[in-house]
Amino acid sequence: MDKNTIIGLILMAAVFFGFMWFAPKDKIEIPDEEIENTIPATVPVAAIDSLSPSEMKWLVRNITDHGNPIATNDSATLMNYSNGVVNLTTDGKNVTGTVIVDGVALDWNEVEEADLSKMTAAQQRKAIEIVREASSEIGKYGKFAPFLTGTDTIVKMENDVLALELSSKSGTVTRAELKKYDTEYTPDETKKRKEKVVIFEKGTNTFQFQIPLTQEIATGDLYFQPQILNDTTVLMSLPIAEDAYWGIEYTLPKGDSYVIGMRVVQKNMSPYIESNNRNLGVDWHQELMRQEKGKMFEERNSALYYKFAGGSVENLSENKNDSEDRQNKIRWIGFKNQFFSSVLISDRPFNTADFESKVLKDRPYYLKDFTAQAVVNDYDWQAAVPAKFSLFIGPNLYPLLSSLDHQTVADEDLNLTRLIPLGWSVFRWINTGVIIPIFNFLGSFISNYGIVILVMTFFIKLVLFPLTYKSYKSQAVMRLLQPQMKEINEKYPGQQNAMVRQQKMMALYSKAGANPMSGCLPMLLQMPILFAMFTFFPSAIELRGQSFLWAHDLAAPDAIISWSGHIPLITDYFGNHISLFCLLMTITNIVYTKINMQTSANQMPGMKWMMYLMPIFFMIFFNNYAAGLSYYYFLSLLITIAQTYAFRYVIKEEDVKKKMAENAKKPKKKSGFMARLEEMQKQQQAMLREQQKRAQSRR
Repeated sequence: MDKNTIIGLILMAAVFFGFMWFAPKDKIEIPDEEIENTIPATVPVAAIDSLSPSEMKWLVRNITDHGNPIATNDSATLMNYSNGVVNLTTDGKNVTGTVIVDGVALDWNEVEEADLSKMTAAQQRKAIEIVREASSEIGKYGKFAPFLTGTDTIVKMENDVLALELSSKSGTVTRAELKKYDTEYTPDETKKRKEKVVIFEKGTNTFQFQIPLTQEIATGDLYFQPQILNDTTVLMSLPIAEDAYWGIEYTLPKGDSYVIGMRVVQKNMSPYIESNNRNLGVDWHQELMRQEKGKMFEERNSALYYKFAGGSVENLSENKNDSEDRQNKIRWIGFKNQFFSSVLISDRPFNTADFESKVLKDRPYYLKDFTAQAVVNDYDWQAAVPAKFSLFIGPNLYPLLSSLDHQTVADEDLNLTRLIPLGWSVFRWINTGVIIPIFNFLGSFISNYGIVILVMTFFIKLVLFPLTYKSYKSQAVMRLLQPQMKEINEKYPGQQNAMVRQQKMMALYSKAGANPMSGCLPMLLQMPILFAMFTFFPSAIELRGQSFLWAHDLAAPDAIISWSGHIPLITDYFGNHISLFCLLMTITNIVYTKINMQTSANQMPGMKWMMYLMPIFFMIFFNNYAAGLSYYYFLSLLITIAQTYAFRYVIKEEDVKKKMAENAKKPKKKSGFMARLEEMQKQQQAMLREQQKRAQSRR
């Protein structure tokens, strides 16, 4: 080989190695599984996972403490834990069994040894993670850990008025339907078929107990085993051993009962449970579903209610987000809609409770979001029935709620009727003592509630007739005295003659036998009834869905004209419609105002337009209210107009003048009121004269 050949080979080698050194290196993507399969099992790689010695120790301890005994060998009792994915057994030192990964059962010993000839590294890692999570669950849930997995099964319970669905996942009622009531709200307006009222369904209502272990666990995470004990009772149980279980028992009586009995039941739990926790927690959450056509008014009458044990009933705000943290004993908690409620009544009062209510503005099918978290103390792991509850799911019907007040808790009036807003004390007493009994009596033999309202209106007007008659008669006397009252005002003008003018007026009243208050007092006595009716009709579920004339639902506005779109302020109060009964009430009110102005003794020009504007204000206010309420006021005004014309015919001015003349001839005996009034006037005159003397002396 000559010199040139050697130099050529060296240059070629230099070019080759230079090219290899400076040439870009392409990165080749190789799947993890291919890499794992090409690595010998003896080569340790980062993809392989394992339990640490402490984790292994806790796994053995958790299975030993909370597993189920399966056999006894020469040295120890074997304890097993299985949840359908993990099936492990320990003798107190070693663990054997299988772990299912992606449908493949892997031997635990092979997983521990990371035998990649039997599995991929990904499967090995996943198996370790599954066992790690299982150990954590066993430590927290103890004997209840096997029930973290399962199949959700629906169990149905039904009587004449309620249809319930119980879910094995959580072991609670997840759907409640009222069989005798139809929903008035339909998201799809094209639907013609009426659907039954569903108070809640799965996804809108969650209820769970916090089982008082060392670490509280929620029953909502567990899968129960349903057992139908008889045709009215279902047991949702968690059998932790052959002779031990924890469960929730439901009893739905036959017939027309809206109350579900709910008991926490257990058997032989104390040998398996080691816990000093004596607080049974209750977590209840519900998204309140719409049932009525008008969302605004339904929302205004929906709220979270609760009753203090032995005390009053209170509620969170109906109009805004609200919350309360109560450290007092609570007897019951209610999630109330306008006409329907769900109420949880505790046989032993809740010791503390937190409540929260949110207005769901952007959820057209829902109204409110309610949350209640409460605690029952003194939980006894040895008691067969450590806690009892009653769950009412039904209509806000006054006779029904009143009958339940002593039915579920014998030693206390539950005041469930407070779920029905019937006004302040006086108005509520009128409603409960007078209006509701009359309404129910008439409804017992008159099927059409439009006729019931008509008859009840006539009855109320008949009872108030003496007061109305006295009021009109007093107005007639005052009207006849108007010319003389005008003369007195003209003769004694100004503030300086106020006392003298008042004395002359009182003398005129006394001489004519008139009392300026006699016309107002009868009207004031009628006002409580008017206000009582104002609160009664929007709350009367009896009117719900009842049609009369053009009104399809007397508990809702009877819209004859509707429109879309939002008009600020107007839509908020008036709504997007015109109610015919409200319009008729307004027209009748204007007519009555005109008639009343003609017969009134006071003809103040400034008040005239105000009196005519009042019916318009009432129309704006009442347009969104129940048609039954506007219908009642319309009838009441019509009867009042008829009475006014009848009084005009019966009460003649000549007879009134003759009576006034007779009263003028009679010797006047001062009443105690008149004597006190004159004495006050004398004192005021004396004070006025004294002030005038002082003013003159200063000059």
